[in-house]
Amino acid sequence: EGMAPPKRILFPPEKICMDWQQRQSAGAGLFNVGNTCFLNAVLQCLTYTPPLANYLLSREHSQACHQQGFCMMCIMEAHVNEVLRSPVSAILPLAVLRVFRRIGEHFQPGREEDAHDFLCCTVNAMQRACLSASSDLDISSQSTTIVHQIFGGFLRSRVTCFSCQAISDSYEAFLDVPLDIKAASSLTAALEDFVTPEHLDGENCFKCNKCQKTVAASKRFTVHCAPKVLTVCLKRFDSFTGGKINKVVEYPEYLDLRPYMSQADGEPLHYSLYAVLVHSGVSCHGGHYFCYTKAGNGLWYQMDDESVELRCLDTALRQQAYLLFYAR
Repeated sequence: EGMAPPKRILFPPEKICMDWQQRQSAGAGLFNVGNTCFLNAVLQCLTYTPPLANYLLSREHSQACHQQGFCMMCIMEAHVNEVLRSPVSAILPLAVLRVFRRIGEHFQPGREEDAHDFLCCTVNAMQRACLSASSDLDISSQSTTIVHQIFGGFLRSRVTCFSCQAISDSYEAFLDVPLDIKAASSLTAALEDFVTPEHLDGENCFKCNKCQKTVAASKRFTVHCAPKVLTVCLKRFDSFTGGKINKVVEYPEYLDLRPYMSQADGEPLHYSLYAVLVHSGVSCHGGHYFCYTKAGNGLWYQMDDESVELRCLDTALRQQAYLLFYAR
């Protein structure tokens, strides 16, 4: 509704399976080769994303891939198969380390990078790999790759003119939702803040196309198309000072996204938590990343570089989370 339908479907949505097709316990841990905990934690969260793991374990991508050189989907496929099918307790994520600078040109080997930045770059590289065989696609068709169908959604920005009440809608694709937590003590409060209308006046006045005036208006973001996997970044780092917001932000095992949708009065949109990425330390320039993930057997594990330990759900729910992963 409000958006143009795709001209081409790049991956059939009915082939995406949200439940693990193989009920197995956690796979291998990942060796740290010097400040690579951010990379290890992100890779583990992606590895235990059920619809992505199902697809990569089938090796369907590499069998059909004709891309010359760097292909992030082929690399992730090799990595996930090695982690989940390895007979050893820990592996070196060599497939990914070899292409580290290709994932993000600004990444420096040996330097602690931001886990959210690395996640964005990795998912974007996977999306580019899925689009490599198709050129000149419209935005709607680009959102039909398997990557965008798993992680992607659309936000609607609605501006309402206070002078003539005209409504102006625009839409943008997203692969994760960054949430401000300065004033929020829970994930639901942060989502509530996210969809609260913002007042546009003074220097931020809006040029209304209908009444042709620069006017005061309200602007409100809502989730217009919900993703199959909702990735949330709790914005703990101050981009100016590099300092960190260390407060507790509560997050539930089950989340209903319906109240934050453009159509807020429909069936509930239930999501279940399956991974929590944690940063411990006082600033973005140091500290340590690790994660908690729910494996195919339904049990939770703490994954801290090469260490993989069984943990209870309560422990996973009581962390100073930085990234949260929820599956529909």
